[in-house]
Amino acid sequence: MASSLTKASASTPGSEKTFFGHPRGLATLFMTEMWERFSYYGMRALLVYYIVSGGADAATGSQGGGLAMDAAMATAIYSVYVSMVYLMAMPGGWFGDRVWGARKTVAIAGFVIMGGHVALAVPGQAMFFVGLALVAAGSGLLKANISTMVGHLYDGPEDPRRDGGFTLFYIGINLGAFVAPFVIGTVGKEHNWHFGFALAAVGMGLGLLQFLIGTRHLSPKSNEVPNPLSAEERRAVITKVVGALVVAAVFYGAVVALGMYTLNWALVPLTLAGLIIPVAVLVRIKRDKDLSAGEQSKMNGYIWFFVAAAIFWMIYDQGGSTLSLFADDKTAGSVLGIDFSATWYQSLNPLYVMALAPVFAWLWLWLARKNQEPNTIVKFAMGLVLVGASFFVFVVPMGMAGDGTKVSPMWLVSIYMIQTIGELCLSPVGLSVTTKMAPQKYASQMMGVWFLAVTAGDCTTGLLSLAGVDLNGTGIIAMQAALAVAAGFAVFMYRKKVQAMMGEVH
Repeated sequence: MASSLTKASASTPGSEKTFFGHPRGLATLFMTEMWERFSYYGMRALLVYYIVSGGADAATGSQGGGLAMDAAMATAIYSVYVSMVYLMAMPGGWFGDRVWGARKTVAIAGFVIMGGHVALAVPGQAMFFVGLALVAAGSGLLKANISTMVGHLYDGPEDPRRDGGFTLFYIGINLGAFVAPFVIGTVGKEHNWHFGFALAAVGMGLGLLQFLIGTRHLSPKSNEVPNPLSAEERRAVITKVVGALVVAAVFYGAVVALGMYTLNWALVPLTLAGLIIPVAVLVRIKRDKDLSAGEQSKMNGYIWFFVAAAIFWMIYDQGGSTLSLFADDKTAGSVLGIDFSATWYQSLNPLYVMALAPVFAWLWLWLARKNQEPNTIVKFAMGLVLVGASFFVFVVPMGMAGDGTKVSPMWLVSIYMIQTIGELCLSPVGLSVTTKMAPQKYASQMMGVWFLAVTAGDCTTGLLSLAGVDLNGTGIIAMQAALAVAAGFAVFMYRKKVQAMMGEVH
């Protein structure tokens, strides 16, 4: 990508090199995020397959050496893991704002993520869970801060290059996510799990190296700690963290000593936390007496968007669990005589995003010029109906595969496309409406609140799996589809009421 660095145009201050007309630091952040996403999505493509894999199958030639758990536990672990990545974005942002600054936090996050992938490359259940914990913590630290550093490269919100810079950065995310399942997924699933996880570590290592070499091109602002902790605050935080760790260690030590420990002792508290924390955060903001009547009204409206987003992500994120298991067990593994790994389906979403995002950007502008662009509430309703429709479509191949028939890969290709169109209706406008409806006092925290909707959705999936609900059954798939479509219609029917709560925000 270095070859794309060109001399600045005459309209760009200074004579320094640029990255497609943008500050050179964008190349550093683009490559860092691309390699981090390569490692993250590559490992994620392997996750449920590794968990359910048992002994090698001599008939099919499939490798063994996984954790040999059932599909319900695999879905629960996957859902809890993804939810923790997004939950950790809030403390990640806090570390960037109050302890290390964005640049140092991202560097530390890179080492933590790489360490997590290295742990996953070591056989054994204990190292597997250590690796997941490290990758989740590191991803949360990085996710919350690297986008902030992109913003630092520009001269405030009015810089005309700013939106284009974030678009390029978004391309880097999807480019890494697109390539990873072909490389890491194929090596890990078809040859050796731990080689695949090791490749993910190499990918993060390349991203970290790129970041450390190119850090001099970043804005000096990214080195600053915007709101550093005072000595008294630091002592209070350390005391609380140490206290919580001691309580957890004593509790789990007692559980182990009594011979009662099972995996549910870890997963159930995490799923409950993933549901309770988002609610607690929203309640805390809502009960803040410093908020004006207008801000309180906007928060009432925002809760509608939050719940809608949680339902959306509950279904959407099963693309890496429920749909992945169906892809491996009940979908034909070849097209036109060419065999392929089931992990390749995980490349469909980033491919669709890169192909369709410009189309949607053009479509909204075209409709806006005709004064026909749907507002944010309608776009949310469309996203929910589409993700529900994708699961109604999913019911058809599930029924076809009931007698052992392998269904056409085009069913999953279609389902992932419908979900991505739903994502493009809901996710970008969700980010936008979050910034517009945020109370002034919580302006910097509200993006973390938006990520908590993902946490709540995934933890709902995890809790259902842990409760014994078979998420791979036709009935529960249809029920989730009906829930999403009903929620979409509810949002649409109450759109005028929600719009009134939003005030001047459209």
